[in-house]
Amino acid sequence: MAGGGIVEGGGTRAHLYEGRTTSFVTIACIVAASGGLIFGYDIGISGGVTSMDDFLVKFFPVVEHHKNQSTKDQDYCKYDNQKLTAFTSSLYLAGLVASFGASFVTRRFGRRPSILFGGFSFLIGAALNAAAVNLPMLILGRIMLGVGVGFGNQAVPLYLSEMAPAKLRGGLNIMFQLAITIGILAANLINYGTAKIKPWGWRLSLGLAAVPAALMFVGGLFLPETPNSLIERGHLEKGRALLVKVRGTTNVDAEFEDMVDASKKANEVKHPFRNILKKRNRPQLVMATFLPFFQQLTGINAIMFYAPVLFKTIGFGGDASLYSAVITGAVNVLATFISIFTVDRLGRRVLFLEAGVQMFIAQVVIGIILETKNIPIEEMINVWRKHWFWKQIIPATDLYNGDEKSDWQFPSKEFAENQTVQLSGSGFNKEHI
Repeated sequence: MAGGGIVEGGGTRAHLYEGRTTSFVTIACIVAASGGLIFGYDIGISGGVTSMDDFLVKFFPVVEHHKNQSTKDQDYCKYDNQKLTAFTSSLYLAGLVASFGASFVTRRFGRRPSILFGGFSFLIGAALNAAAVNLPMLILGRIMLGVGVGFGNQAVPLYLSEMAPAKLRGGLNIMFQLAITIGILAANLINYGTAKIKPWGWRLSLGLAAVPAALMFVGGLFLPETPNSLIERGHLEKGRALLVKVRGTTNVDAEFEDMVDASKKANEVKHPFRNILKKRNRPQLVMATFLPFFQQLTGINAIMFYAPVLFKTIGFGGDASLYSAVITGAVNVLATFISIFTVDRLGRRVLFLEAGVQMFIAQVVIGIILETKNIPIEEMINVWRKHWFWKQIIPATDLYNGDEKSDWQFPSKEFAENQTVQLSGSGFNKEHI
């Protein structure tokens, strides 16, 4: 746990809180949120770079050869390479390990040092990647980026929560997510442009990660520590003075007292990791663990990360796959803006439920498209009949008997007892696809 002094949504005296969103808070949050910009940029840039032939020829010639020699039946396997997997996954493994050290630093020394160290690691990683001459140097750069992700993702959301006024905490905290989506979109746009620069366009794509990294590091030098962190570490007067500055009013007694109370309770916990495993904290632990866990298991990161590659495997050309990824990134940014303006009005639960339904529908559609790519609509049922899953539970005679009409009777037959799915009606008719 990075810290325990956050007064989330207000404490026992929340109705007495005063203050406004000062320009000081706005600038501080923008600088801090640049950590999300870097994370998003890396998610978007790597997928585009791995689809560039010049990059593959230099570092992964086996993948390049396999890609050019593969047939339609091998589209899913042509990027199957352990070295390429090491390149993509090293960042996330490094981020996982670094997050544990970041938790200690953020709690003991404050949020600002973690932001600074994260920005510095990003700078080193971007420089190594842009100048890479071999695979070890490339992976080392990815590891440094991962360390930056671990520290940035630990400190930045916490910093935003603690600096934001209680009534606007949800919206301002989503600035981190907004920065991620803007970073993804920027990366997709840059990839689209640098793909035309032969043979070093990939170096420009990877090296431009240094721009938001520099913003995070240099801006971090001028960032103040959060009032919560100062109070938590015993600097009560400094914490109160900073709270007056960030809230734009001298009447901060209620919020200050709540922060002091929360800090005392947090400091009484000698073993925070052991404490969260206790029975009384189990509901919060389960929700805090499984909500992001299942969100990741939806595969959205894989789709965003490999968007250009995925578009290529379903038949898009090089340019088409890159600007299709740009469209995906733009929709992501738009959805985040909607969340910012609705999260404090509708609440988190409503957005969770809506997003869950939307992601389920989208994943079903994506699965169908990927399974039936380059196949005429009339032959879809033949594909399903040969699929390992459907073949195990549904007799072949139920799937196909030589009559085209029976192909489209299959969905209505299988779902006859559950009328929530109607696939055989006009809404899913081959003449309308």
